[in-house]
Amino acid sequence: MKNILFDCERMKYRDTGLYHYCLNLGKNLLKQVNLREESLSCFYPGQTALQPAPFASIVRQHSLNKFLLPSTRRFDIWHCTYQNSDYLPVRNRRIKVVLSIHDLNFMYDEKKSETKKRKYLKHLQHNIDRSDAIVCISSFSRNDVARYCNTGNKPVHIILNGTNELPEPCLNSGSYKPHKPFMFSIGVITRKKNFHTLLPLLRDNDMELLIAGRPDDRDYLYFLLDRAEELGVSDKFRILGMISEKEKSWYFRNCYAFASPSVAEGFCLPVAEAMSAGKPLFLSNKTALPEIGGKVAFYFSDFNSSNMQDVFLNGMRTYDSTNMQDQLRARAASFSWNKAAAQYLEVYRSLYP
Repeated sequence: MKNILFDCERMKYRDTGLYHYCLNLGKNLLKQVNLREESLSCFYPGQTALQPAPFASIVRQHSLNKFLLPSTRRFDIWHCTYQNSDYLPVRNRRIKVVLSIHDLNFMYDEKKSETKKRKYLKHLQHNIDRSDAIVCISSFSRNDVARYCNTGNKPVHIILNGTNELPEPCLNSGSYKPHKPFMFSIGVITRKKNFHTLLPLLRDNDMELLIAGRPDDRDYLYFLLDRAEELGVSDKFRILGMISEKEKSWYFRNCYAFASPSVAEGFCLPVAEAMSAGKPLFLSNKTALPEIGGKVAFYFSDFNSSNMQDVFLNGMRTYDSTNMQDQLRARAASFSWNKAAAQYLEVYRSLYP
């Protein structure tokens, strides 16, 4: 029997990309693991939406595990699902480590000093050195790893994320319900998401802009609100904060368009979610977004407000005059968590002693 430990430590941060990555990949790994020959256990951070019962066992994660991990003797594979994790079996060299690398977004963060970037790279390189196989979630991420890191002769795989299934849409009594057509965006509220570039679109279009997500950067949050007031569009702009999955589903299914002008993405799960709802996509042409959006999205080549307005108007005309909904849903279906889980299992099995 081969024993696999699946790291869900990052699920302690609700409603993030890593949370949904662990949730959906974990569920699909459980469906496909060969119970006659393999067991799948979970490195688990307490109560989260991923129910622990189906796992062979639960290894409880504690912050002190950064210094001393619980016993890993019985495991053959440790899947580290976050590239900058502090939780790796350093002493137990027998256990094989699969490292998922989502992005090197810190290299694109203008607010980070060169000293901090070198520190993050050093930590990532340490984790790569301990790994036996590496998985990148897009070709863009793979290229960044090749550019900034040394993977030696370790196998480096590209396994695309799946599309998160949207639950039944529902707003609750406290949810904000827009009064006119609205553009929707979602993501952690940080400067790299570049949300402020969307605000000028509200001056010339009769629509609202709704942004959902955890406000990680308070300075940027206040900048967004101040910028909306400067442009005279505060009445058309709302930051929703953290929302439930059912609320998110409602906003995806009812929005006029979805936008992600982000300048740092390794994949961007909300793009695939918007595709699954058949909604027009307006993305920046930076980092991994063109790889995920493909030919069914419209791209901002720069963030000049006039250019963005042209892209938006031309894109909506194209969307309205052609049957893009079917194309969008078909591309969303090509991103499969079931397929991703099967590919990860192949990587695990390639490392069995």
